[in-house]
Amino acid sequence: MNSKRENLLLIFTRNPELGKVKTRLAKTVGDETALKIYKFLLQKTRDISSKVTSDKAVYYSVKIRNNDIWDTNSYQKYQQLGEDLGLRMLNAFKNSFDAGYKKVLIIGSDLYDLSTERIDIAFNELDTNDVVIGPAEDGGYYLLGMNTLQENIFKNKDWGTDTVRKDTLVDLKDKKVHLLSALNDVDVFEDIEHHEAFQHFFK
Repeated sequence: MNSKRENLLLIFTRNPELGKVKTRLAKTVGDETALKIYKFLLQKTRDISSKVTSDKAVYYSVKIRNNDIWDTNSYQKYQQLGEDLGLRMLNAFKNSFDAGYKKVLIIGSDLYDLSTERIDIAFNELDTNDVVIGPAEDGGYYLLGMNTLQENIFKNKDWGTDTVRKDTLVDLKDKKVHLLSALNDVDVFEDIEHHEAFQHFFK
């Protein structure tokens, strides 16, 4: 992208392949429906992120795809690198700050209820806070943002468990942290069982 902005939104995605996405959800709805739901969530993530005025980068879990829903005119494309989620996020943040960005946010791609406005608010909060976190109801977080690299928060965590956010906040006890309101990401059937947007998958 030619326009060099100070803000960068990172989007972590999994390559949408049968049997490799939403595996906990698939135990209830099956692999094919789980893949359809994940593609639906990817498109929702693209739709809300496309309206954010920052630069944007998609980080693929396995392989960079050129002809997919992420337009290369709007989204930089990278591959995630690292042995676990923490190191993959750390490398992505480090790349971003090394490239000269001043505020960097990361989101996943499995959150139907995330909005463009909430992402904008998170960027704005980094004017007066060191870190912004969007708490997920399962004990993790759906959004993480910072204006300088906080390397320690990406290490010594049990990723995918309900202790991640608590342990992260302990690491940040000397920093100014803003918490957004909690949202629920989509991991298991109970997360979407009664959500209106997903009912057509179960008919």
